[in-house]
Amino acid sequence: MTDTTELPQLTKKDFASDQEVRWCPGCGDYAILANIQGVMPTLGFPKERIVFVSGIGCAARFPYYMDTYGFHSIHGRAPAIATGISSSRPDLKVFVVTGDGDALSIGGNHLIHALRRNVNMTIIMFNNQIYGLTKGQYSPTSELGKITKSSPSGSLDHPFNPVSLALGAEASFVARSVDNERAHLAEIIERAAAHQGTSFVEVYQNCNIFNDGAFDAVRGNKANQIRLEHGQPIRFGADHEYGVALASTGQLEIVEVADVGEGALLAHDAHGDDPGLAFLLSRLSHTPHGPTPIGVFREVARPVYGAELQGQIDDAITRKGPGKLEDLIAGPDTWDVS
Repeated sequence: MTDTTELPQLTKKDFASDQEVRWCPGCGDYAILANIQGVMPTLGFPKERIVFVSGIGCAARFPYYMDTYGFHSIHGRAPAIATGISSSRPDLKVFVVTGDGDALSIGGNHLIHALRRNVNMTIIMFNNQIYGLTKGQYSPTSELGKITKSSPSGSLDHPFNPVSLALGAEASFVARSVDNERAHLAEIIERAAAHQGTSFVEVYQNCNIFNDGAFDAVRGNKANQIRLEHGQPIRFGADHEYGVALASTGQLEIVEVADVGEGALLAHDAHGDDPGLAFLLSRLSHTPHGPTPIGVFREVARPVYGAELQGQIDDAITRKGPGKLEDLIAGPDTWDVS
């Protein structure tokens, strides 16, 4: 983290651009934007060293509203472009803002490879389970049977669970939060930004025009939020009367604490080398219609792609000396195509 002692004291207003924010009134994006603008001054980076990269979609307008450097790229390719920025300029703090359609449909391949490589970037995925910008088609996270303009008889596509997908790609930091959980989301963004490597944050975001209320079981109901805290027994409910335990089948189950005792509950381990238990937690609620885990699922240290890449370059220069482009072009490896 950058030493903040020599930096001017920044505020939330310093990170708000002069552009008019143009989302639908009541959209959950407003809450996420305000939260991230509020978190930025706490990160210890000057505005000139922060970059927001986006693809296409409602969420992709984000760089316009941040008074930092930004790049509004093309559909699904934000992780690839951010990889280039982060690898070539390791002094920059790189954020990717994307939606469930942008990240998991046309951008799915770019997303999983950024996660497995562990590029030093923070990916924040707004999940509203719908295509909002193009006016309400079903997305890769829409539930089975979803009736939309592009699926009038109901969607036949099995939805992605974004946290499960990120853990399957062995991302080194995986978390989930909710757009209107101000304190929780701020904490998650701070931790994700401080992580070295790729951090992936799914944010449940309400689209009040095309998919209103999709997350009401969790968004407005703290009793259904299974808040994960490393090292703590996993409990939830209005009075923490429920918990999560590991069944004899190897699966997780929801139990009543009064019946089994707190000692039978699973203690959350976000720092385990194997993502297996975190993956099981992600499967407790494939879609957010019941008790749903939020918080940090996994947070582990792995070699960072950009640093490893620079190490190879430095090693090659040490062994062979600085190279010349002319030597590469006119080198011995040629082909006669006549």
